[in-house]
Order: sequence, then C-alpha cells, then structure tokens
Amino acid sequence: MKNVTDSFVSLGRWPSAGSFGFNTDILATNPINLSVVLGVLIFFGKGVCVNDLLDNRKQRILSTIRNSEELRRGAIEQLERARARLRKVEMEADEYRMNGYSEIEREKANLINATSDSLEQLENYKNETLHFEQQRAINQVRQQVFQQVLQGALGTLNSCLNSELHFRTINANIGILGAMEEITD
Repeated sequence: MKNVTDSFVSLGRWPSAGSFGFNTDILATNPINLSVVLGVLIFFGKGVCVNDLLDNRKQRILSTIRNSEELRRGAIEQLERARARLRKVEMEADEYRMNGYSEIEREKANLINATSDSLEQLENYKNETLHFEQQRAINQVRQQVFQQVLQGALGTLNSCLNSELHFRTINANIGILGAMEEITD
C-alpha cells in the first residue's frame, strides 16, 4: 500500500519533463483543473449552449411572430366588422335622414295647407263681417233717411193741414176702412 501512496506522492511533485502524472496538491491543481475543464466545456459546449440559446431565441421570436400575426388577423377582422357596422350605421343614418327630410317636407306641406285653409276661412269671415257691417250701415242709413223723410212729411202735413182738412182726411180713411170691412164680410 505504501507503494501506491508513494506513487501518488511522487506524482504530487513536479515530474520531470516528458513524464505524465497526477498532481494531488489541491491548491496547486484546482485552478489549473478548473481552467482546463472550463476550457473544454467552453470549446465543446459552446456550440451546444449557443445553439440551445439561439434555438430558444429563435423559437421565442417565431412564437412572437405567430402571436403578432394572429393578433394582426384578429385586428383586421375587427376592423372589417367595424367597417361593416359603420356602413350599416351610415345606411341607417341616410335612411333616417331621408325619412326625416320627407317627414319634414310632409309636415311643411301640411302646415302650408292648414295655414292656407285658415287664411281662407279668415278671408271668408272677414268678407262676411264686411257684408254684415255694410248691411247694418245701409239699414241704419235707411232708418235715418226714413225718419228724416217721415219727420219732413209730418212737418209738411202739419204745416199744410188745417183742422178741417185733417177732419176730412180722417173721415175718408174711416170710410175706406169701412168699405174694406164690408168686402171682407
């Protein structure tokens, strides 16, 4: 057993050039071993690590692109639906506008007709009122003229008639009334 440990102990010293052995001195060999291991890992693992990182990055980019494409398609579909709704709303607005204009024109025509009828009725009332006022004025003038004529005739009769002429006129009128009475019997 001593030979085996001696061989390791002898390997712990720096071997002469041309020989190969193991160095068991932990403090002396650890940084060297770590650098060798890291060098080997970097040299051989670089492709694996970098390829894995690149593949992961590529997959994330492709996934992001797919998601973006899906979102773009969804946005385009929403845009088309919104445009279709806009066209529908515009058509409804045009329909309401046209119906509103035709309703306004209909109401305008009805209002004009009603106003025309009212004006015609007012004109008829005015003409009737004027005719009535004319007839009333004519009747008042007739009454005044008749009263003046009657007063003038009474004045003339009173001035022309004396009591005897007056008595004969009354007798003549009584005779006429008596004759009429006999005829009716």
